[in-house]
Amino acid sequence: MKVGNLHKLRGNKLSLSLIALLCTSLIFWAWDKTPILTTFLPPPEQLDILAPVVPARTSVTPLENTNEQPFAKEELSAVDRHGNALPDEPGGEVVDVSPTDSSMRSSLEKEDKGKESEKVPAENKECNYAKGKWVADKRRPLYSGFGCKQWLSQMWACRLMRRTDFSYESFHWQPQGCDMPEFKGSEFLRRMQHKTIALVGDSLGRQQFQSLMCMVTGGKYSPEVIDVGKEYGLVKARGATRPDGWAYRFPSSNTTILYYWSASLCELEPLNRSSPATPYAMHLDRPATFLKQHLHRFDVLVLNTGHHWNRGKFRANRWEMYVSGKPITDRKLAQIWTAKNLAVSSVIKWLDAQLPQHPQLKAFFRTISPRHFVNGDWNTGGSCDSTIPLAGGREVLQDGSSDTDAEGAVRGTRVKLLDITALSRLRDEGHISRYSIKASTGVHDCLHWCLPGIPDTWNEILYAQL
Repeated sequence: MKVGNLHKLRGNKLSLSLIALLCTSLIFWAWDKTPILTTFLPPPEQLDILAPVVPARTSVTPLENTNEQPFAKEELSAVDRHGNALPDEPGGEVVDVSPTDSSMRSSLEKEDKGKESEKVPAENKECNYAKGKWVADKRRPLYSGFGCKQWLSQMWACRLMRRTDFSYESFHWQPQGCDMPEFKGSEFLRRMQHKTIALVGDSLGRQQFQSLMCMVTGGKYSPEVIDVGKEYGLVKARGATRPDGWAYRFPSSNTTILYYWSASLCELEPLNRSSPATPYAMHLDRPATFLKQHLHRFDVLVLNTGHHWNRGKFRANRWEMYVSGKPITDRKLAQIWTAKNLAVSSVIKWLDAQLPQHPQLKAFFRTISPRHFVNGDWNTGGSCDSTIPLAGGREVLQDGSSDTDAEGAVRGTRVKLLDITALSRLRDEGHISRYSIKASTGVHDCLHWCLPGIPDTWNEILYAQL
């Protein structure tokens, strides 16, 4: 009897289980066909209690200037190499991403980056310092425009002029995907102990030289620094307003920093040595004599040229173009920009051929510094009145240089490119503009930069590449 009751009880339990299973199947089937039933579920945040936590994508704080313009066409393309619209560019499709999707994408991106770092060790990656963005930085400038009077020409010290806005001083350059070491004068001298760094070029090269002197000294008066210009023949000639360059040595580290003025980087040969008004043969295929004489003494060399390659400068300097020791007769080669490219490629090829004999030497060619004249040139009413930082954008996304001539000249050589063109083009508010002490009424300087200013960043990038 008890056995019969036990079988009956088990049968009832089995029947109830089958009924419950059938009901559950019917509910799920109805649920799938009738989405409104989902309203009876608890809120999603309760269902996510046991779900793994995925970190959300961090937001980027925009600049104070909310009226930021799209990038100029000559600066960046609105389409990347794969034909996709770049972010924050007009015309691209706006996609609304839910927080969950955003978190998932953030997690996946981090995972992909982790995989990439596993494939390529960080120390083997070469940073493209020209690609990145300008970031506001209250710790800038690196030195005082008031205090660095020992090295800084008054005509470039905007703090000593009538200019009243100095927001252009408060930014630093942040390369994409890599960091630049913080510049410290003491560390620079330690790394450059018993070494010589030479900057050879035009007035923009001189600005970079003065910037570097101010950065190394922190803009403070440094009586211990020794003038060693005579060792390099840098003395003021009779009747000259200034010497052809300057050289200073820091005794604590035996570090020498020098600048030599060579606006074309070409050898200049007087055609009539007895005449003070002699024209000069500008040999496009020969480097400046100073380079040939002192190259063996340099550990770091930075070359630049570009802004003196125009008919006005040629007439003022009495330059006549020569190739193979003879005046140029080829009309195509006589075109200014063609001649400039020949001179640049010639000096770089010569330098590259010399490098095996000077294994200690690191050589750079700095790309051209951009001008920002609007509605004319310096002598035809051109101006640059902007005081709004980064009004034309703050970011450089392109991989190649905006100075394609310089980029092509160093390609395949051991001379490195110090690429500053695109990042400087975003900083039109950093020029001396109408505030120059010597400027005539209505004449703006939209070529040279206020110091402290943009050339400080050129030196930071140079420092990072050393």
